[in-house]
This record gives sequence, C-alpha cells and structure tokens, in this order.
Amino acid sequence: MKISQLTLFSLLILTISFNCNNKTIDEVIEVMPPEKEKVIKYLALGDSYTIGESVSVSERYPIQLSEKLINDNIDVDTTIIIAKTGWRTDNLIDAIEAAKLTDTFDLVTLLIGVNNQYQRRPIAQYESEFDQLLNTAIRFAGGDISKVVVLSIPDYGYTPFGKSKQATISAEIDQYNAINKRITEQYEISWFDITPISREAINNPALVAADGLHPSGEMYRQWVELIYESVKGKLNLD
Repeated sequence: MKISQLTLFSLLILTISFNCNNKTIDEVIEVMPPEKEKVIKYLALGDSYTIGESVSVSERYPIQLSEKLINDNIDVDTTIIIAKTGWRTDNLIDAIEAAKLTDTFDLVTLLIGVNNQYQRRPIAQYESEFDQLLNTAIRFAGGDISKVVVLSIPDYGYTPFGKSKQATISAEIDQYNAINKRITEQYEISWFDITPISREAINNPALVAADGLHPSGEMYRQWVELIYESVKGKLNLD
C-alpha cells in the first residue's frame, strides 16, 4: 500500500505530546481532495496501537482502514488520529481536550488501556476513564452509537518483549478487556476482539514490528480485515 494513495483524500493526523502541563501539536499532514457530494470523516482515538509505533504512516491501522474504504469507492475525506505511544486513558482524555475538535464524525474508533496495565494504574481508574472516553466517542459521532467502534487491547505477552512474563501479562490484559467489553456492550456499541490475532505473534514473527513489541503492518492489516465489513455497514452511504 503506497502513501501516494493518500492524495485521494484529506488526511489530518494529530499526534499530541503530553508532558506535564505542556500540550503541543507535533504533526499535521493535510492533503486536500477535490470537492465531493458525500464524504466520510473518521476519528481514531488511542495510544501506540493507533498511531502505529514502529511502522510507517501507511501501515497504521486507521490509515489502512481509510485506504481500504477508498479502494471500495467510499470517499474518505478526513482521517484524524489522536494517539501517542505511552498514553493511558487519562492522557488521552487530556489530549482530546487539548485538540479542541468541534466536528462530528461518520466513524469513531477507540482502542486504549495497555499503558494503564503496563504502568500499574488502578484498574478502577481504567473502568471510570474508559467509560468517559466512550461517552466522548459517542459525542464525536453526533450521539449515534452505530458510528462508534471499540477494539480490544492486544496482548503484548506474545511478543519477544513480553514473553518472559506472558502468563501475567495475558491474565491482566484479559481483565482489562473484560471491562472494556462490558462497558461497550452496555452502550450497545460494536466491540471487536483483536486480541486473538495479537496472540498469533508468538508463532508468526511477521506480525511483530522491528522493535519486538508493537504490531507490524501485517497485523494491523488483519485487524482491518476483521472489522471492515461492519465498519462499512455503519457509514450510511445510501
């Protein structure tokens, strides 16, 4: 998948640094498309798994999803990513506030929580802040829950980085995913279990990025394949 394909739509990627009281926008990429009758705006919220740590821009799962929609003759006008490696739920909440977005979106995805687990934050904090973030996602979707998609947290215990503590990591990731699944389903929002794909990495090195921790572009491609038909059906293109 070539980055030149992005000239078909407007791509706006926001990566927002969070450092004490300083919040700055690091990166803005914008390509203006020709005017179209119906355009799709997509917002992706998350952490390293959303910004695509250790892979190219074109391999990030939100970009692969956008490009797959474009290749299916769906006009994706704007893709905004608010995500950064290391972010917990509270960091994402602060970054969303700093971004000051006022638009509504045709699609909003949310994947967050691995750094709450890794940094040993209280799980009750995750439960409360995940609920807050899900409500924020609903607001960005104009109150339409059908436009919101939640992805489970991948299991880094099956990577070279985490394999020495795989049993502990996996048990804790399962606990976090049980929380985000329960809350998501309480709102009757679509929840996708991408964790089993991440656990295939132990036997398939091609699913892990060069850093030995994060997903490769191929793993992200498999996530997109898993969610694609449901996402496409949410866009109300008729």
